[in-house]
Amino acid sequence: MERRDFFKKALACGGAAGIGLGMSSLMQVSQTTKGPGPDPLVERVRIAMLTMQRQAWEQGVASQALLEWGDADLVIMMAKEAVIRISDDGRLGQVCDNHGVTDPGSNGEPVLYAAKLTGDPVLKAGAERMLDYFLHKAPKTKDGIFYHIDDKPQVWIDSLYMAPPYLAVAGQPAEALKQIEGFRKLLWNKERKLFSHIWDDSLNGFARKAFWGVGNGWAAAGMTRVLRALPEGLADEKRRLQGYIKDIIDGCLTYLRPDGYFHDVVDDPKSFVETNLAQIMAYSIYRGIKGGWIDVSYKLCADKMREAARAKVDRMGFVQDVCGSPIFEAPGTATEGQAFFILMEAAYRDLNENSPADEVRVLGIEGGPSRLGPGFGLRGLVSAKTGSKRPQG
Repeated sequence: MERRDFFKKALACGGAAGIGLGMSSLMQVSQTTKGPGPDPLVERVRIAMLTMQRQAWEQGVASQALLEWGDADLVIMMAKEAVIRISDDGRLGQVCDNHGVTDPGSNGEPVLYAAKLTGDPVLKAGAERMLDYFLHKAPKTKDGIFYHIDDKPQVWIDSLYMAPPYLAVAGQPAEALKQIEGFRKLLWNKERKLFSHIWDDSLNGFARKAFWGVGNGWAAAGMTRVLRALPEGLADEKRRLQGYIKDIIDGCLTYLRPDGYFHDVVDDPKSFVETNLAQIMAYSIYRGIKGGWIDVSYKLCADKMREAARAKVDRMGFVQDVCGSPIFEAPGTATEGQAFFILMEAAYRDLNENSPADEVRVLGIEGGPSRLGPGFGLRGLVSAKTGSKRPQG
């Protein structure tokens, strides 16, 4: 993909001890048409994010941030844009052919949410086609694990955020879990508790072995979203995934700097200091504490990272010194940096507000009914060719 083709190559705080209408879960989201609760800093970051030019994964993570923040109107508008730019083979948000295989899937959940909320058949078809691409068309390894790009046989850790969460909410939890296991097999370093960045089948080895910080963040956030979306009855799978999330959080926090930031390559102090991993780790910790799989003692570190990130927002609302677009080899600004600020704040709000279930809970998330009505989700939206059922009633 363009954003990586340009590449050239003790704990710092003491706290850690079928698609369709029958889907089992989407993310928690306020059931209002505007983001809940005024926060001037989040509003500045949100506006700045919307001014930024976006590739497929940037449109997707921005939409997901708006979804978790609770801005339904903007999610619908963003989803419509992703579907307008769908490729012939079903990849969402393709403003150009940059070879992305998994990146377009980051738009999947927001498009599905918008399809359910509006009943728009065009949005419904876009969600169906994205799932069909993943299940039947996307290039994969011999073990069935997604390549990240279609012009090289490479598996990137970025993909763990882009594809498995959509598969999980689209009624394909087994496939989501299979993909996570495949990424771990190729990229996970058990001793360091960190993911390497890129495996290349043509080399039978790493194209980039470095423990890239934001890549590990993509993995932590992606697994967090999958865990929250898994249906009841997968107790063993949930416990295993909880362990994976705790491991990567522990691995990253080993390298947390005293100022609340990380280096771009987390174990390389010569790499630049970067903001976004701190935001993603805080997000993953807050969601984990809320869900009960991360101990509350980790909140000390999460709060430290959150305050560090908030200090990086400039007067225009840009989160400074994230791994910067479009080359992602120096500190700068990026849509994903804006989005994860909003995601972090949404997770912090949800943890601390103890919002009533009927205001923020969606079917399948922490139990209880959805205000959107029974059967909110993907199962049943997808056409028969994907093997999912149509909604009943």
